[in-house]
Formats: sequence, structure tokens, C-alpha cells
Amino acid sequence: MNTQAKKNFSLKAALLFVVVLLLNVFVHGAIFMLFRDSTLNPLLTALFAVIWGVAGVYLLYLSFSWAVEQFPEQISRRMLPYVFIGPAVLLLGWLLVLPALRTLYLSFFNASSDKFVGLGNYLAIFSDRLLATALRNNLLWVFVGTLACVALGLLIAILADRSSYERIAKSIIFMPMAISFVAAGVIWKFVYYYQPGTEQIGLLNAIVIALGGEPQAWVTMLQPWNNFFLIIILVWMQTGFAMVIFSAAIKGVPDDILEAARVDGAGEIRIFFRIIIPYISTTLLTVTTTIIVFTLKIFDVVMVMTGGQYDTEVVATQFYRQFFMYRNFGYGSTLAIVLLIAVLPVIYFNLRQIRKQGGF
Repeated sequence: MNTQAKKNFSLKAALLFVVVLLLNVFVHGAIFMLFRDSTLNPLLTALFAVIWGVAGVYLLYLSFSWAVEQFPEQISRRMLPYVFIGPAVLLLGWLLVLPALRTLYLSFFNASSDKFVGLGNYLAIFSDRLLATALRNNLLWVFVGTLACVALGLLIAILADRSSYERIAKSIIFMPMAISFVAAGVIWKFVYYYQPGTEQIGLLNAIVIALGGEPQAWVTMLQPWNNFFLIIILVWMQTGFAMVIFSAAIKGVPDDILEAARVDGAGEIRIFFRIIIPYISTTLLTVTTTIIVFTLKIFDVVMVMTGGQYDTEVVATQFYRQFFMYRNFGYGSTLAIVLLIAVLPVIYFNLRQIRKQGGF
């Protein structure tokens, strides 16, 4: 095929690709509009939406793949990966990038978003007493929560690896990961429940009374210790995650290195700190940064347990209160951007560690 023929063939393939793209946009847009204005029973609408979601994604990729294959082989081979990740990237951009840009835009306006105030909201947050409390609490969550999750997860992974009940122990400890933070908050609300008098339905107060102590309002009256009682919920949930990742990494430590160290007279504690920890250091950093991200954007547990009252406010609950309850869109958006700025360096560091491990 000569050069002119190749150009004509590529042009036809490009036009065909554009037609397929426009056809998909038109068809799926029309189906979306139909569902949006539908008067069908909600259950039927949900059923048809699920069917359309599965079949629509399949037909979308099938049609795009066929259109790309019409190009010359060299062009088709280069385009095909982008075709398959393109819809996912566009969806992430629509759901994540555009809202982030919109939030950044709103942060430069006043409460009703009708007057430009520049950096006024950013200057105001540093003089807000409630935000100072929220930042202090977030730091508690980051340092205490992350340290406890990582330390306990690593300890349990080491001990469970040497136990004959390894699977049972790991299953029990990992089980809290199967529930949401909201459900965990509800469960622990009953654990910490307090009511005046000697009759207590809260598990912790019932134990205290059985031991001859006085019941306490653990998450309301005991300030600032109530924040630590809330952090225990995070530790209960995330220790299983850390344990599973650490256990997999520890099993990857070569046995011949461990045996050689034992032959040379090294004790188990020395082996742990001199061999195991350096060998799994990348995994250790990845798990730590992942849990830090969880703690920086913690919201569900605090909202369910205290609603941010009793000096348990964190940045996320303060954002929710300002934006959705007080309708202060400018200040609320500023808090969201501050939280995003705090999380981004940790995410970047985490992605860099994953790249070093060959994750992508």
C-alpha cells in the first residue's frame, strides 16, 4: 500500500472512529435522559439501570475496539491501550477533578458565592478556634492512630505467622474490615454507652461496674481523652488491614537469610530489627502512608459517635458543618481544599513507593 493509500485509509478509519464516538454519546445520553425522566417503578428503573450499565460498558468497549482496529496495525496497537483506559480516565475526571476545581473556585468567594473575597477564607481559617481544635485532633488521629495500627498489625503478623492457629486468628482480626466506618461507629456507640445510674447497657461501663468502678461518659465528658476512645475504633478496624499486608511481606523474607542469622547466633529480636524490618521497609512505608490518608480524612466515626461535639471536631466534620449545615460555601470549600492539600503529599509519596515496587 502506497503512502497516499495509507493516508486515505487512516482518514476513513478516523472518520469511522468519530462516528462511533458520537453514536455512543448519543445513544447512552438518550438512555440516561430516558431514565432520568422515567415514571417507572423505582425497582424496575434500578433493574434496567443495572442491565444498561453492564451491557452499555460492554458495547462501549466493543465498539471502540472495533473502530480502532480499522486503523493501520501500527497506529491501532498504539491507540488500543488508551481506548480501554480512556473512559475510566474521563469518568474519574468528571467525578474527581471537576468537583475539585469547582471547590477551589468556590473557596475564593463568600458564604453565598456571590462576592469574590480572594484569600480571605484561607486567612480566616488560621484564626478560627474550632479549626485549631480540629487540626489538633487530626494530628492525634494521624500520630496515635497510625502508630497503633502499624505497630499492632506488625506485632500480630509476626506472632500469627508462628502460631498453629494462624488462619483463625487472622480471620478474626481482619473481620472488622468487612464493615463500614458508620457501622463500626454504631457498634462502638453501644460499647461506650452511658446513662446516669447503676444500670448500664454499655459494655465498657458494665465491665467497670463489675470491677467496682464508676461508669463514665467516655466520649463526652472525658476531654480530651474522648478523642483517644474514638481512635480505638480506627485501630480496631485498620489493624487487620496492616496485619494482612505485613504478613504477606514477612512471608517473602528468604528463609535461608533467617537460618543463616540463627546459625550465627542472632536472637529473634535482633533478626526482627536487623533483617525483617529492613526487608519489608517499603511495605511498612506504604501501609503507614495509606493509614495516614485514612486518618487525615476521618469523618464517619466522629460524626456517628459525637457529631464533632465535646472537642472531637476534625477537619472533615468542620467542613461538613460549614458547607451543608451553615451553608457557608466559601469557608466550607476552603476547608475541603486545605484537607486536599494535606492529603496530596502523602498520596504522592505512597504512589512513588508503589512505583518503586513495580506496581505501575
